Amino acid sequence: MGLQMIIKFQKISKKAQLPAYTNPGDAGMDLRTLEPKTLKPGERHIFTTGLAVAIPRNHVGLVWDRSGLAAKEGLTCLAGVIDSGYRGEIGVVMLNTSKKSVKIEQGDRVAQLLIQPVVQAKIKEAKTLSETQRGKGGFGASGKK
Repeated sequence: MGLQMIIKFQKISKKAQLPAYTNPGDAGMDLRTLEPKTLKPGERHIFTTGLAVAIPRNHVGLVWDRSGLAAKEGLTCLAGVIDSGYRGEIGVVMLNTSKKSVKIEQGDRVAQLLIQPVVQAKIKEAKTLSETQRGKGGFGASGKK
């Protein structure tokens, strides 16, 4: 088993379900929605969880896709950063990228939450940057193979 810490969740709705890891060693804990909704193609919606969380200082909660929903249904998560100072309800912003409507039921697992350490950088303006092998090569610079 990896590193462990205590993360406190508050149920702000009686219907809320605490997140849980499906398997030992999983990186993400599943988040469940409180509401049923059919997402039409191209539609985005903020699913409520009925949960608030106290992310420890110097950590972040990252809300990620569930691979099955992404691969099979075309559902992806957007805006997935929960800062350590935030104490409001966790919302899961989902976008239906498929060409068909996708039905979500109350209690469905809609996303996974990862807790990760954060390094907060000190910002310093520079007139030049160090040279690298890649240089200014951007999107597609490494080729197709």
